[in-house]
Amino acid sequence: MRTVTMTVSGLVQGVGFRFSLRAEAERLGVHGWVRNRRDGSVEALVTGDPDAVESVIAWAHEGPPGARVDDVDVDVVEGTGEPASGFEIRATA
Repeated sequence: MRTVTMTVSGLVQGVGFRFSLRAEAERLGVHGWVRNRRDGSVEALVTGDPDAVESVIAWAHEGPPGARVDDVDVDVVEGTGEPASGFEIRATA
C-alpha cells in the first residue's frame, strides 16, 4: 500500500476536477478523498496499490478537459494504517 497527499494548483476548480479525480480513483481501485481548498487549489489523499496511486498522480498532472494544471505537489504519508473504503468528495477546507 502507498498513501500520498497531493495539492493541485492552476485552473482546477469549476471544471469538474474533483468528480473526474474520484472517477479515475474508483476506476483504478484506490481509496481516499478529494476536496477544494479556499486558495483555489484541490487537495486529495490517495491510498492503494503503488502503481494505481502513481496512475492517479499522473492523471492529476493533466486533469479533466477544461482544467489547466500548473503544479501537483505530492507528499508521501507514512503510517496511515488500514485505508477507508471508497473515494469521497469532501467539503471545502
